[in-house]
Amino acid sequence: MKAILFDAPGDPSVLYYGDTPDPQPGEGELLVRIRATALNRADLLQRRGGYAPPAGASSILGLELAGEVEIGAGEFKPGDRVMAVVTGGGYAQKAVVPAGMAIRVPGWMGFEEAAAIPEAYLTAYLNLFTLGELRPNETVLIHAGASGVGTAAIQLAFTAGAQVLTTAGSIDKCKFCRDLGAAAAFDYHSENIWEQIQIATDDQGVNLILDFVGASNISHNLRSLAVGGRLLLIGFLGGSKGEIDLSPILTKSLTIQGTTLRRTPLDQKVALSRAFESYAMPRFRAGALRAIIDSVYPLSEAAEAHRRMEHNENIGKIVLSVQ
Repeated sequence: MKAILFDAPGDPSVLYYGDTPDPQPGEGELLVRIRATALNRADLLQRRGGYAPPAGASSILGLELAGEVEIGAGEFKPGDRVMAVVTGGGYAQKAVVPAGMAIRVPGWMGFEEAAAIPEAYLTAYLNLFTLGELRPNETVLIHAGASGVGTAAIQLAFTAGAQVLTTAGSIDKCKFCRDLGAAAAFDYHSENIWEQIQIATDDQGVNLILDFVGASNISHNLRSLAVGGRLLLIGFLGGSKGEIDLSPILTKSLTIQGTTLRRTPLDQKVALSRAFESYAMPRFRAGALRAIIDSVYPLSEAAEAHRRMEHNENIGKIVLSVQ
């Protein structure tokens, strides 16, 4: 089969479109003919040599896919249309998927749209609801609101009855976030977002924060949380090391939690997939949720797609079409 490969870490130029053996499914696994996949920041980190796949996972990039079952298992048979999060292998013509992770793609949804859903939406659902326990009428701050996970999280939080605040890197991105349901969006390049968050919450702070930035945001995040607030760390785009004042954690009874969907145990990811499918798929059909696709590239042009993400040009997901 064809796949995107690289022989040594580096910039996008190390990626090439080449031949590699077909994966072989084990017991309880599907073999899926991939029709579309999508980019995630983790792919860029792995390409640079900074995010090794878990033991036993494919070394091929790609953490999500949509396609057709070639070899079935469980409730799935050949020809069924599925989407799924995977621990690796998405940038290829075929991949192995645990049957419990597969979510059916309805007939009215295209493969490119489906490929833009799994990683972003499952990450957002996990952090907002399973871990963050977001409740109606609470206020949530979503950093990087125009990203794939950000656009998914805004929509999920809005449909759950929460007030959504978000940050983004341009006026256009902020407008897009508001159009998705954010009550306010702050441009971190042109305004003091932390002052604006306090103004927007009447100095009460927010109940929940989803943060992709890490160290450079940590102290500000803690000060921006309300009493009993929860901080969910999803990434470290702003670094992983720094000094913080611990006092807000005690004085405001704060909770800090981190997670990576890729390393979540399989049984928990299966349960998450089923909960998400039950909650979200009717809302996709009704139009309350939608996949936000920034652009679509052929799989063979994955390097150019990586460059677009590294330049922070995208709003929503960058998709790779697989032939």
